[in-house]
Amino acid sequence: MKRTLNLLLAGVTSLGLAFSACAEDYITLASTTSTENSGLFDAIIPQFKETTGIDVRVVAVGTGQAFEIARRGDADSLLVHDTAGEKRFVENGFASERADVMYNDFVLIGPASDPANIAEATTAAEAFAAIANAQAPFASRGDDSGTNRAELRLWKNAGVEPEGDWYRELGSGMGPTLNTAAAMDAYVMSDRATWVAFGNPRNLKLLFEGDEIMFNQYGSLLLSEEKHPHLKHDMAQQWHNWLISDDGQQAIANFKVNGQQLFFPNAK
Repeated sequence: MKRTLNLLLAGVTSLGLAFSACAEDYITLASTTSTENSGLFDAIIPQFKETTGIDVRVVAVGTGQAFEIARRGDADSLLVHDTAGEKRFVENGFASERADVMYNDFVLIGPASDPANIAEATTAAEAFAAIANAQAPFASRGDDSGTNRAELRLWKNAGVEPEGDWYRELGSGMGPTLNTAAAMDAYVMSDRATWVAFGNPRNLKLLFEGDEIMFNQYGSLLLSEEKHPHLKHDMAQQWHNWLISDDGQQAIANFKVNGQQLFFPNAK
């Protein structure tokens, strides 16, 4: 009887260890609200998991916050859209490798009445300057995200220091910022993916697009084993490699919302 009980306990222990091992087959990915809000991860992560058995748990925040999470060692992998910041992250030793994964673009959204007449602009600089000159309400994410960083560069390129009652810094993600812009009848800059997937446009419409300066590149980073040896580097490497593989690139290309492709693979 005692031997039988011991064997039973040993079996339960082995089963528990096996279950625990399986439960650990995941990585934590710090990424952007644009990739999460668009539905991209819901489409591609199951394909990665089917291939590798590894799940990906996404922490979706602004790019600045994602960098900070990775810098602290609280994520195993990083997928963001601030190429200059990503390269500095590698140069400063927080990541060992960076790779282009995909791109789309930024667009300017505003009230259908278009009080600043940005639909007639031929460049992003003209569109931003027109909004400032009209002092038309503009809703900025104001959250140090990749989109917010790009927006500030575009204001600078237009020779504008955005300030005053017309410029509202919200400190929120892309979805909530679009909701606020819709409620205010304000202009707002969005990544195209979140705008296409956005379900509450009210009176807003896409008014300006197409300037090359509004290109939006996404990159995957492998975090430093030296700084954070506790991270799941082997599994993070598999995720990174899959994103830039033919299978991963095809999965990204196949993702569409309302029949529209939202991200374009460009791994080199």
